[in-house]
Formats: sequence, C-alpha cells, structure tokens
Amino acid sequence: MSFWKNLFGGGAAKNEPAGDKVMDQESYKGFLIKAIEMKAGSEFQLAGLIEKDVGGELKSYRYIRAERMASRDDLIPLALAKGRQIIDEQGEQIFR
Repeated sequence: MSFWKNLFGGGAAKNEPAGDKVMDQESYKGFLIKAIEMKAGSEFQLAGLIEKDVGGELKSYRYIRAERMASRDDLIPLALAKGRQIIDEQGEQIFR
C-alpha cells in the first residue's frame, strides 16, 4: 500500500531517505522544496521532497509523479513547480 501512496503523493516521511541526490531546491512560503534525482531507465522521473520545521520538528513529504524527461535540466523546474502546487493546494496538511 505504501508504494501506491508514494506513487500518487500520499504519505509523509519523517526524514529524507538516504541516498537521495538533490538536483536543486528553493524556499516557498516557509517550506523548502527539493527536486530529487530519480532515474527510470535512461530518463528522469519527476520526484521531490517538501520540508518544513513544524513546532521544532523537521517534517518532510516526498512526492513522485509519472512524468518523465530525458534531461535533468527540463525536469528540475517541473519538480519545483509541482512542489509549489502541492503547497498551494494542501499547505501543512501534507504532513498529516
């Protein structure tokens, strides 16, 4: 079940999983959005991590989407934009 939750953006991780390579990051409305490298064969799959300090505890939310690109440079802005969209739609609710 957790595979499907992660695939469709559900679930919240306590800490950044080991081994994630951050391609780029930005601050947005008090959150930190990280574009994460996720290879799918010869392509890159859209993935990211949203973090925020909530009550002295660092909360994180990992998202993975179906979109794939051949170029990292094309994927990074999409991953960051998806993070902004998730924050605009759900705010801190993503950490529940």
